[in-house]
Amino acid sequence: MQPEEALAFLKRGAAQIISEDQLRDKIALGRPLRVKLGVDPTTSDIHLGHTVVLRKLRQFQELGHQAILIIGDFTGMIGDPSGRSVTRPQLTHQEVIANAATYREQAFKILDPARTETVCNGDWFRAMSFEDVIRLNSRVTLQQLLQREDFKARIDKQQSIRAHEIQYPIMQGWDSVMVKADVELGGTDQLFNILIGRDFQREEGLPQQVVFLVPILEGLDGSKKMSKSFGNFVAVNESASDMFGKLMSISDELMARYYELLLGRAAPAGMRPLNAKKQFAFEIVQTYHSAAVAQKTLDEWNTRFSNRDLEHANLPAFSVSGLKQHDLVTLVWNAYREAFDLEKSRSEVSRLIKQGSVELDGQKIRDPKAVIKLKSGQILRIDKRHAVRVA
Repeated sequence: MQPEEALAFLKRGAAQIISEDQLRDKIALGRPLRVKLGVDPTTSDIHLGHTVVLRKLRQFQELGHQAILIIGDFTGMIGDPSGRSVTRPQLTHQEVIANAATYREQAFKILDPARTETVCNGDWFRAMSFEDVIRLNSRVTLQQLLQREDFKARIDKQQSIRAHEIQYPIMQGWDSVMVKADVELGGTDQLFNILIGRDFQREEGLPQQVVFLVPILEGLDGSKKMSKSFGNFVAVNESASDMFGKLMSISDELMARYYELLLGRAAPAGMRPLNAKKQFAFEIVQTYHSAAVAQKTLDEWNTRFSNRDLEHANLPAFSVSGLKQHDLVTLVWNAYREAFDLEKSRSEVSRLIKQGSVELDGQKIRDPKAVIKLKSGQILRIDKRHAVRVA
């Protein structure tokens, strides 16, 4: 592509670029750009929220540029404070490295491994002396760091900020110097950190990286950002049925945004929302599993929910050994744990029952205190997306 055409391609779905002129000039250099993305493997799972920026990085690769994937084995022990109202729990180096192994594997479901350089920032931070750390810290003022919106908010609310947290943007910024990044990608909450990197590069006599920000994806609840800690996420390595079912549970408004951020196009015009949602869930499952698995999952969902033919659906077995007769709350609570490895509070279960979500062999039961006697082969539906066959 010509620089203008490439810029237009990359701009689609971007939230902010500093600056477009600089990006155009870098593209016009005619060499592969070094496009940096730093990831902290604070958990072992990549969720769909992470894929927004990974897909943008893949677009750079499709134009012939080099992805620099920085595994934050040192920054991950701090945890990015961006957008956080409390200090993150600290992880050990061993925990971060263990998470990183699966993180890389999942990232390559999106990225082209042949155009991806993977490095750990511990490679340079581990070699630093305490004198080096002091000199690096002297380049940034405390007033500058405390201008971050999340830090300011915590100060206003008299919430603590630990000294190690203010190291994070300094470390992320130095990463850009070490890998000689031409472009750094991140969510909109990364603006401050990436600008620190530009400052460090200028001081080191290097060309400054372009700041390329993408929107932050809301979670399944439609309000908080997608996060494992909030429980509102869809992991790229979870089962096809769970992935499909979670995506079918989102609101119509959220579906439109997911189309834009996760598929890069608008939801189909004129299509019924339910059908558009099925199409979206199908394409996501196809991306992270396969077309055959996606078709099987769609057929199974139609059998189970659209046609309400649970009798012929492939349902997980629920062993009722020792629970053949019990109150409904206890039965449903155990079904969530044993069949789906989901933790629900008894109050949540009780609320679902009162709302009419729970059915036994197609009959709604709305009394949480009802004592139920289960028999092998019966079908217990515990909410819109989950049902079990009694073993």
